[in-house]
Amino acid sequence: MRRFSLLLLGKLTLILALSSTAARAHEVVPTIADLTVSEGNAELSLQINLEAFLAGVDLDTVEDTNEAPQAADYDALRALPEDALAARAVELLDGWNALPVLSIDGTPLVLESLSVTVPEGVDPELPRIADWTLVAEAADGNTLTVAWPDGGGDLVVRQQGVEEPFTGLISGGTSSPEFAVSGGNAQTGWQAFASYIPVGFDHILPQGLDHILFVLGLFFLSTRLRPLIWQVSAFTLAHTLTLALGALGLVNLPGSIVEPLIAASIVYVAIENIFFHKLNTWRPIVVFGFGLLHGLGFASVLGEFGLPEDQFIPALLGFNVGVEVGQITVIAMAFVLIWIAVFGARRARLEGAEDMVSEYPVMFRAVSITGSVLIAIIATYWVIERTLL
Repeated sequence: MRRFSLLLLGKLTLILALSSTAARAHEVVPTIADLTVSEGNAELSLQINLEAFLAGVDLDTVEDTNEAPQAADYDALRALPEDALAARAVELLDGWNALPVLSIDGTPLVLESLSVTVPEGVDPELPRIADWTLVAEAADGNTLTVAWPDGGGDLVVRQQGVEEPFTGLISGGTSSPEFAVSGGNAQTGWQAFASYIPVGFDHILPQGLDHILFVLGLFFLSTRLRPLIWQVSAFTLAHTLTLALGALGLVNLPGSIVEPLIAASIVYVAIENIFFHKLNTWRPIVVFGFGLLHGLGFASVLGEFGLPEDQFIPALLGFNVGVEVGQITVIAMAFVLIWIAVFGARRARLEGAEDMVSEYPVMFRAVSITGSVLIAIIATYWVIERTLL
């Protein structure tokens, strides 16, 4: 029993160490690209984290620039005045043109910088997203292709100025399919649905540590399946509601309010787990309220990806399905890991599976209290950090 508890304590302490800087600072966000081709010219307007690209951060593998080997270079660039950073943007163009980022009928286009606007007064703990407009001479052609460099993270491409525009999500090191210069390659509903499932899943695993801890808090309440179903159902219904309203722009609360409250919801669930071991009448109602907050958090992330207007509902549903699959995966992994640990700790003393099952609730309770204490410590730190910093 002691060996098992120490093992779990070590694993959760590792989570604490890894999570201490992952809550807000320098979070990786996708690059948004609006592409317009007309009258022999191509214009690519980017919303981009220039510091991350100039520092050489691998945005395909990190969720926070503080975790990258180039974190010090990133911070130095982040400290530059806006005009100094804007002047350095052109350093990226040689590599991008060699790729090339933009082609018509397979012919590379040479991009040049038209303007760079770096916003002023951004919180140093948040990414500073610049507006960078690139232009190129574009001979007549039928099809366009957009490529994105290795390590570039996610790129959302939105074709402008045509009917049925192409909208696509491209990962670093990949290219878009060919799409017509004149339009007509808009995603079908099923394509939009499928393409946003991994976006939602990725926001839970591995990027959504606060949501992971909240779901684990729900899981740690009881060994019985029914309480878990009630809680997850309430949480899912609530965050689906505010996710839709937030993505539609009908409900909007600033992150400075939503993020501390999300952290506070994790603290509440964890503390209640310590003092109760079964589902109380009020718990699903409270979880529903917290789910409304988490849905607004999901909506802010989804807004960064620029949902395609013509396929808004399928894309929204796909994102939500991805979130649900991520949550179920977290619960399944937690169950399997705890079951393996319990079996390993008990098999030396117990002869049969029935004995192990009978002992499981007792050991789970010890795990629940240990895990909930550590989750409460992490989330309390987040409340303080997100409120004061």
